[in-house]
Amino acid sequence: MDPTSTLAGLEYPGRLIVIGTPRSGAGAVIVYAITGRSPSSQARRLVHRDGGVWVEPTDEDALRTGNVDLLVYPAILFAKDGIAVSNGKQTGDVRDRLRPGADPVSVLSSALSGWDFEPDAPIFTPRISGCIMGKAAGLSVVRRGPSGETLRSYFEVGLRAGEGRLISTYEGPNADPLPVFRGEPRFVVLPGKSAAETAEAFHRDLAPAAAGKDFRVATACVTADPAAPGGIGVHIINRHGRT
Repeated sequence: MDPTSTLAGLEYPGRLIVIGTPRSGAGAVIVYAITGRSPSSQARRLVHRDGGVWVEPTDEDALRTGNVDLLVYPAILFAKDGIAVSNGKQTGDVRDRLRPGADPVSVLSSALSGWDFEPDAPIFTPRISGCIMGKAAGLSVVRRGPSGETLRSYFEVGLRAGEGRLISTYEGPNADPLPVFRGEPRFVVLPGKSAAETAEAFHRDLAPAAAGKDFRVATACVTADPAAPGGIGVHIINRHGRT
């Protein structure tokens, strides 16, 4: 089984998070990817800076006409006690609650208690988040319910060598309106021995089917191995160039 078995069914996942463990069984792997349908959604990039991986617009006009909080945010943040990841500014709140021995679900529920789904009516995109601390990891989806209420789901992620769990903002079909992610995190195999190999594999498997539209905007992979020189590996693939 490989990532294609899951990713092939995601024509338009929006943004996605994968948390898992590399095939070596040592350390952790986080993948964050962005897909976009409109020119403004595609005018984004991932940048490795300021203690993590940040989302930035490639078009400065977007900052003047769009919601800055939805355009510039830390997708992944490194901390002494773990790594936080999300599709918005809530990443900082998750990072600030990482503590040695903390339960990842408790970290996420505390960090996200003041956050709702994104204010992008009529879609109301879910907020997806995750964290990993040593051999413990968790994922969360905060979405809008049928009556406008906020629905919060938290998942403890069991880490096994070469495996990951995936959540995304949308279910996968390129439809209008976009169906938001539901259910439990999906299983994926984590290929590659490095951040570069893993990022390349996921970016390739998010490619469209023949004659389909290419919605890929950016893919980043972070590997964390305390035994490796430097500890953290980062590889980013952007629609308009690689870093």
